[in-house]
This record gives sequence, structure tokens and C-alpha cells, in this order.
Amino acid sequence: MTGGVLRCCGLMDSRIELAKLIIKQEAEAVGQVAERLGESFVTVVERMLALRGRVVTAGMGKAGIIAEKASATFASTGTPSIFLHPAEAVHGDLGRVMSGDLLLAFSKSGETEEVLRLLGPVKGEGVPVVAITQSPTSSLGRHSDHVLELGNIAEAGAFGLAPSASTTAMLALADALALVVMEGRRFGPDEFARFHPGGTLGRRLMKVNELMRRGDRNPTVKAGSSVLEAIRVMSQTAGRPGATTVVDDKGLLVGFFTDGDLRRLLESGRDSVRDILIDEVMTAAPKTIAPDTFALEALAYLHKHRVDSMPVVDHDGIALGLLDVQDLLDLKIG
Repeated sequence: MTGGVLRCCGLMDSRIELAKLIIKQEAEAVGQVAERLGESFVTVVERMLALRGRVVTAGMGKAGIIAEKASATFASTGTPSIFLHPAEAVHGDLGRVMSGDLLLAFSKSGETEEVLRLLGPVKGEGVPVVAITQSPTSSLGRHSDHVLELGNIAEAGAFGLAPSASTTAMLALADALALVVMEGRRFGPDEFARFHPGGTLGRRLMKVNELMRRGDRNPTVKAGSSVLEAIRVMSQTAGRPGATTVVDDKGLLVGFFTDGDLRRLLESGRDSVRDILIDEVMTAAPKTIAPDTFALEALAYLHKHRVDSMPVVDHDGIALGLLDVQDLLDLKIG
């Protein structure tokens, strides 16, 4: 039995070593592409930023899968994009490509027949072609306006047959291109929020004004109110946030009163809180947060100041609502 376990463990160890080798080979391929970046990359970025149309990506097989992913990345980062299947293109889908577009063609060898057949019709429409391929002297490279060169990449694995290191390098290069173009468009968190309304990313990019408690869920008392009135409002507000905003007659924030302030008041030894005004015990200059703050930033801000809730105010100091840490935690963004 012991010998069987050792043979099993030895087998697993060899698999791990092989996996590490493959990952290192792919990492080396990506590094090789990074070292090859030059003026052609900058030129392509500038052409993409000046586009009136879309980035049309194309590729066959595994390179086609990378092209599809590249198109999705461009589209989600501010650059309109579609994927064109080369085999379908010559059966009518070439109508998807029009003047003002740019074709980004993926082919390791630069000799993929289906991709090469796109070039004539596409260039006939005045559409520039950018090739992601291993050599500018390949057929694709020679007939493209610009080449982003991969170099001679050996595929990973014992036999070097399956597309692996080359497609990883293509993916990294396409990501770099899309994200540098994104930077050139000044595509930031506000734009991401519009393009990514769903999932964890969308939740992180929600803003405080979408999450804050307002109306009858926002406990508020006027300056000059009693502490008992503040306690009543805090207790009767839906969700019982354990805090209340204090405002003046114009709605300007003048203070904040929390359960913690109440505990400190009770521990102070005063015989009665019945006649105490909220102005005496509230925090007169509380930390506040702006309504256009992103959810992830808001959570970090609450943690930084070690508070569970915070008034939301506009740039004029008008109290708009209450942000409670539980509302952020419920989004599962932390």
C-alpha cells in the first residue's frame, strides 16, 4: 500500500512540474511580445482612437476565440467592436464591415486561408488592416497596413503542437491594445458603470446616491430637538440604522447622533436625558460622504473612519440621506 501511495504522489509531482513548465513557457511568450512593442503599436492605438467606425476582429480556430474575446474587451472599454468569422464572411457577412471600420486580424502563421480571403474585399472598402501575427513577412503581414508582431513563439507542452503559448501571447497583446486605447479615451469608472451594470463589478461601481437611505428610511431631526425625540426617530425608522442626522430649518447638516453617542451620554452619569437637547451631545462636525462616491470607495471610507453609518450631503451641505455599512455589505463588494 505504501509503495502505491508513493507512486501516486510521484505521478502527481511530475504533473505539477509539467504544469509549472507550461505556465513558464507561456509567460516567456508574453514577455517576448512585450519586448517587441514599438512604434507600430503606438500607430495602431492612434488609428483606433481616431476611428469613426468599429474595430472588427477576425480569426480562425483558437486564434478566432482570442479575436472574439478581444472584441468583447474593446466593446466593454469604450471602443465599438464586433467579431467577424472569416468563414462566414465570404458567405454574406462581409456586409458587416464598412468604411470607417478597422480590421484586426489574428493568425499565428499569417497564412490562414480564410483570414487571407478577407483582405481583398475589406481593403476594397478602404478599411485598414492590422495583423497580429508572428512575422511581418507572412502573407497576412505583407498585405496588412500595420503588423503587431508576436515573433517566433514555440507552443508549450511536450510536443509543442496545441495552440497555447501563441494564443496566450495574442490575448495579452490584444488586452494591452484595448486597455491603452481605453486610457486614450479617458474611459473611467463612470463609463464602466454604464457598460457593466451587472455582476460584482457593476455593484462595486454603484454610487452612494443609489444605495443611501432616504425619505422615511432616513432618520432626521431638527436642531433644538430633545435627545428623547432623536431616540424615538432612530427607533421608529425602518431598518433601525442606529443614527440620526441633525439638520437646520433649511436642511443643512449641523450634526450627527448615533447609538455610540447615546451610550456615552448614559455613561456620563447625568441623572436624566429628558431635558437634554440634541445640540449638546451630537457630533457637530461629522464625517460625511458625497452622493457620487462609488460603493467600493464608500466602504473603504467607512472602514477607515471606523464608523457604521455616515450622512450623505451635497456640495452645499444639504443632507440628502444616510449611508449604512450594512447596505454596502449586503452587496458583497468587500
